[in-house]
Amino acid sequence: MFQLHPQLVNDGILVGHFPLCALLLINDAQYPWFVTVPRREDVTEIFQLDDADRAQLLRESCQLAEALKDAFKADKLNIAALGNMVSQLHVHHIVRYRDDPAWPAPVWGKLPPVPCTEQLIAERIGKLKAVLNADFKFEELG
Repeated sequence: MFQLHPQLVNDGILVGHFPLCALLLINDAQYPWFVTVPRREDVTEIFQLDDADRAQLLRESCQLAEALKDAFKADKLNIAALGNMVSQLHVHHIVRYRDDPAWPAPVWGKLPPVPCTEQLIAERIGKLKAVLNADFKFEELG
């Protein structure tokens, strides 16, 4: 049975679900930072997904990336599947601005995370609600 890695649960807020992936908002106010996690057991690498799931992962990643670029007026998007700290396959989608705290370096290890306020969480999710299509199912925030 699929379960999110405990570190992803700790670092993220569940936003909702694409057909394949769970979508998390990473709890760091410095960047609009989202992670997609294919809901498949024991998968650590993209090549371990079957052909249909690989294609679906790419569709969902591109759909999210386009939504983030539009909703957040990004200067650049950083999209990566590293898995060095958390081996469960997950893909980071980070909105970057030329004036963000880590620019132009990668965000990892640059600064300690700054927790999001409830208002900022609601704003970031609200921006996605305006641009994600009917294939995406939002979770109820409680």
